[in-house]
Amino acid sequence: MPSALRSLFVRSLPLVAMALLAGCTIAKPRTDDPYEKFNRKVYTFNDSLDKAVIRPVAVGYRKVTNPTIRRSVNDFFTNIHMPITVANDLLQARPVDAITGSGRFLVNLTLGIGGFFDPASQLGIPLKETDFGITLARWGVPDGPYLMLPFFGPTTGRDVWRLPVDSYFFDPLSYFERNNHYEYGQQYLPELLYLVSIRSSAIDAESFLNSAYDPYAFIRDAYRQQRIYQIYDGNPPNEVIEQLQGLKDKNFDPDQLLDEQQKWESKQKSAQEQNPAPAEQH
Repeated sequence: MPSALRSLFVRSLPLVAMALLAGCTIAKPRTDDPYEKFNRKVYTFNDSLDKAVIRPVAVGYRKVTNPTIRRSVNDFFTNIHMPITVANDLLQARPVDAITGSGRFLVNLTLGIGGFFDPASQLGIPLKETDFGITLARWGVPDGPYLMLPFFGPTTGRDVWRLPVDSYFFDPLSYFERNNHYEYGQQYLPELLYLVSIRSSAIDAESFLNSAYDPYAFIRDAYRQQRIYQIYDGNPPNEVIEQLQGLKDKNFDPDQLLDEQQKWESKQKSAQEQNPAPAEQH
């Protein structure tokens, strides 16, 4: 275990203890962004890195593979990460979900030929993922401030602890990396392929980000919404949605926000008409 990661985990122990003492009251979300200035700088750095290195690799990956191969690779990584979900289901005191997740993992590992196929879904065993950040939320740990981390992307003061905990204790890929050492670092190839496959899957959704008035805010709000729906099993209370959307904020003006978005879209459309760009092939 690297010393930095070990130090990060040790500092997380008091937070874990607080979570276990808090009871099973789901913490309310936070909608503010106190570190926005810093977060935007990190977002710019991550975006530049993505455009320079990560996205070109993902585009190349799409060119040398077909949808069937990419789906099989995604199915493999989804299944190999199921122990993270099973462990956190147990930490959340959800034994039925843990049993279901274990069954799905074993079915795909065997009948699915190592997880490259997904017969579990055809057998009616649903995919339901969770992590240590959601575990902390279910035990009442507050969301904390929104954070944009270099290389890792969006998270919160609570969700950031899933990085050391899930990675070290529950992730089979991390276990493989720690216990295998090759001359040229081949033990990291599965993790790299996993990251490339994730970025490749996101290419189809880039149009949503490109059309956003504020891409940083778009990612921030999309991340928060995704986490809220995961915490509440897809059915968050209305008051939580209202708080997430800022509807209870006295300074929130949806008409002004819509007007700004429409003006920005008109400006982008005019710029594209004046300087049409050649279509990019993925």
